[in-house]
Amino acid sequence: MSTFTESFERPQDPYDRRLALGASGLLRAANVADVLSAADVHVATRIAQLAGEPDDRVRLAVAMAVRGIRSGSVCIDLAQARATLLLADPGGDWPVLPDWRDAVRASLLVGAGRPLQWEFDLLYLDRYRTQEQQVRDDLRDRRAQPPPVVDRVALADGLDRLFAGGDPGQRHAAELAATGWTTVIGGGPGTGKTTTVARVLALLMGQPGARPRVAMAAPTGKAAARLQAAVQAQAVALSPADRHDLPTLTASTLHRLLGWLPGRSQRFRHDRDNRLPFDVVVVDETSMVSLTMMARLLEAVRPDARLILVGDPDQLASVEAGAVLADLVAGLTAVPAAPPATGSATGSATESAAGSAAGPGAVPPGPPAIAPARADAVALLDRTWRFGGDIAELAAAVRAGDADAALAVLARPGADVALIAPEDTAGAGAAVDAAVRPDVVGTAAAVRAAADAGEAQEALRRLDGHRVLCAHRSGPRGVTQWTYRIENWLAAEDLLPPHRLWYPGRPVLVTANDYTLRLFNGDVGVAVLTGGQLRVSFSQHGRIVDYAPGRLADVQTVHAMTVHRSQGSQFDRVTVVLPEADSPLCTRELLYTALTRAQTRVRLIGTEAEVRAAVARPAARASGLRLRMAGG
Repeated sequence: MSTFTESFERPQDPYDRRLALGASGLLRAANVADVLSAADVHVATRIAQLAGEPDDRVRLAVAMAVRGIRSGSVCIDLAQARATLLLADPGGDWPVLPDWRDAVRASLLVGAGRPLQWEFDLLYLDRYRTQEQQVRDDLRDRRAQPPPVVDRVALADGLDRLFAGGDPGQRHAAELAATGWTTVIGGGPGTGKTTTVARVLALLMGQPGARPRVAMAAPTGKAAARLQAAVQAQAVALSPADRHDLPTLTASTLHRLLGWLPGRSQRFRHDRDNRLPFDVVVVDETSMVSLTMMARLLEAVRPDARLILVGDPDQLASVEAGAVLADLVAGLTAVPAAPPATGSATGSATESAAGSAAGPGAVPPGPPAIAPARADAVALLDRTWRFGGDIAELAAAVRAGDADAALAVLARPGADVALIAPEDTAGAGAAVDAAVRPDVVGTAAAVRAAADAGEAQEALRRLDGHRVLCAHRSGPRGVTQWTYRIENWLAAEDLLPPHRLWYPGRPVLVTANDYTLRLFNGDVGVAVLTGGQLRVSFSQHGRIVDYAPGRLADVQTVHAMTVHRSQGSQFDRVTVVLPEADSPLCTRELLYTALTRAQTRVRLIGTEAEVRAAVARPAARASGLRLRMAGG
């Protein structure tokens, strides 16, 4: 049998930036096999040189720990590294696990005050283990405080009044948030999370004494705008006596809340020495919050301020390292039955709390046996109000990991969900065109008509009528290819002027934060004729702001977008382009997130095998935070 090194020998281009040409041994083989990037290899090599570490196995582990951060994992489990990082059998050169672990643990690179740490049989870069510990310690310290002082009579009256005849789960969540320092309110789209938040704020503002200072935030500008609009809409539905300051509350991005500092990507104006001046801090779409951002947030929130974390633990996690919301839900509601022999990996919160078989190539979700513990910190809402019927059934089947049930819903005649074979299936191209093109063209025509008439609000509303969502940015099923295809459709309908970058109705996505214009990564706008001039309009805090196209530096046309980018958004109809079954992005969380962006109809482009692969494979993110939270 060929060895790991020999299996991936290929001619080397001295100008190929993907290759670390000076690497040797296991690092070189992993780099040539595209398991490790050149940057991973260079970082590991330099760290090892500085410490005088000659062991090739240790250098490989260090490089994988660096790669893990880029892949969303906080740490690396050596027992799972071969299965999750390699696409082929590495052969005889791959390190033997027991000896590999012993070599790493004995290395001069590992230990107190050193760049790497070993805990839970997981290998951490020191910074990320420190952040996990800080998050655990800050939450534990908040919990150890005496509970907030609450007028129980006023609270009971408010609960009876605000939740009369409603969902008991929402009432329970509101009571927890009103009587505790830290509360996690979880649930899928349409389960009433922001309704609950609005009424929690009404309860707190209705307490005797000074009115609390409230901050609302979300990871992206789009999510913050949706949170603000939802809370303000709920405020209008309340009686005048319960509205208080709710109609005037605004929401911001987490970066703005914490105080972005130029040139400082990981530190903010507000920290442990300069706390946020708020009595209540609400964070929506917490599933998108990375471990580093959660650590910075907990540093900045005053110990005597209520912190309410809201989100869907079954959605995709942050694009950066960590799956904090799923870890918190699982860790605060479950404890391992026995000390784990190997590290944990975070799949969905349902996986972590209930345990199930992982899909092919996935890291197991951790210790399967659990017991209730400290569940009073978490409230999970499960009654869907926004959509029902077929979409709700499909979402529930995907979340539960039941591929047969999911396919049964997709095969139902006349359902609001459908599965269409992709173009790479023989004869399927015409079916994709016939299904998707009318939605795309109809939405673009409606946006164009509103933009030509100068109706910015209507153009933005029409833009949410339909969206194509892809797992990948590039490739035959990626955003780039679908954007090209859609633009050809629009050009054929005279909706896309030739050779013009800017035109009325052009939908754009902001791809980088612009603090001068107060536009943030993920904001969506549309070009509109305003007073005879073309302006690009965005919705901010319930009002329209517009800018000259020349002032926008980092924007791209957004006929299609990645599923990650769609988080925090809702569309009337959604077309989801599934990744191939062997893609690392073909996961349960991606499918669940994509289909729950829709309000009335979902169309999946893929095969039954791809649906089964996605449903069966929870996202594998190595993390120790769940175990830290469960352990106290």
